[in-house]
Amino acid sequence: MQDITTALGMPKFAAKQIAQWLYVKRVHSIDEMTNLSKENRARLEADGYTIGYEDPVDAAHSKDGTIRYLFATPVGKHIETVYLPEHERATLCISSQIGCKMHCYFCMTGKQGFNGQLTSHQIINQIFAIPESLTLTNLVFMGMGEPLDNWEELRKALDIITAPWGMAWSPKRVTVSTIGQMQHLSDFLRESLCNLAVSIHSPFADERLKLMPVQGAYPISDVIALLKTYDWTHQRELTFEYIVFRGVNDDIRHAQELLRLLKGLPCKVNLIRFHAIPDVDLQTSDVKAMESFRDYLCQHGLMTTIRASRGEDIYAACGMLSSKKEEERRIKG
Repeated sequence: MQDITTALGMPKFAAKQIAQWLYVKRVHSIDEMTNLSKENRARLEADGYTIGYEDPVDAAHSKDGTIRYLFATPVGKHIETVYLPEHERATLCISSQIGCKMHCYFCMTGKQGFNGQLTSHQIINQIFAIPESLTLTNLVFMGMGEPLDNWEELRKALDIITAPWGMAWSPKRVTVSTIGQMQHLSDFLRESLCNLAVSIHSPFADERLKLMPVQGAYPISDVIALLKTYDWTHQRELTFEYIVFRGVNDDIRHAQELLRLLKGLPCKVNLIRFHAIPDVDLQTSDVKAMESFRDYLCQHGLMTTIRASRGEDIYAACGMLSSKKEEERRIKG
């Protein structure tokens, strides 16, 4: 913004004024920036600048209050954003890519394929363009795509969310999820104080490889070794996400190996119920098995919780995002 205002011959402080209009007052047009002179507003518009709000093209409402929003992209594909209200919390699950290139076996987004990176504008627009925007208490980058595979645009978005000149949110309210993309994991740890969630799903390398091809490029043992070099005295949370599959990764043997693998890391484990998707021969673990798994880890000093499943009836639950509405329209058309 400073580069833009300087190039247009505007005062140096105009960049800060524009940021406040964008991220605090959230105006929808340049003409609403009334503490800029009419001449400077005209300069911005003449140079082709716009605010950039893009409303969702559709919304699906779950019986549990979850809302799945559909946003269009310039490449003709759609992305999905999920609003999750719960008591005093209101969490938004944000997408970072159009589809995903990681091809995790259990994930519908991966089966959709990869259709491009989202810009920081498209990422931030998901936060600003929903009707519930001002009620949000938490943001999680757990929607479509692998966030660290779009690091440069993610970094810009995280800056806007947490910087004093932007939304000024505490990093504690923001969580970035990754399947272990090590190319930019160090960058994230160094340049951001937001919380980190790592998808693990099996502590055994051969089993994890069958579920997550990324294991071949970035073994989970290497990811954890890197995390153990980091100073976790910073006020950020480290969580390991673990989707529980019946008869695959839900026994004591897996719990014991998970304890061994994560030993020495100040972290917690989030157990997630698997949501069945077409053409995948995995089944949801039963409640008793998940509770036994949780209790064993907790008894051995590893804080573990079972995440409540939300939005399954509208395909908004974990692993189910796939621009389903777009596919339905294409089939009908």
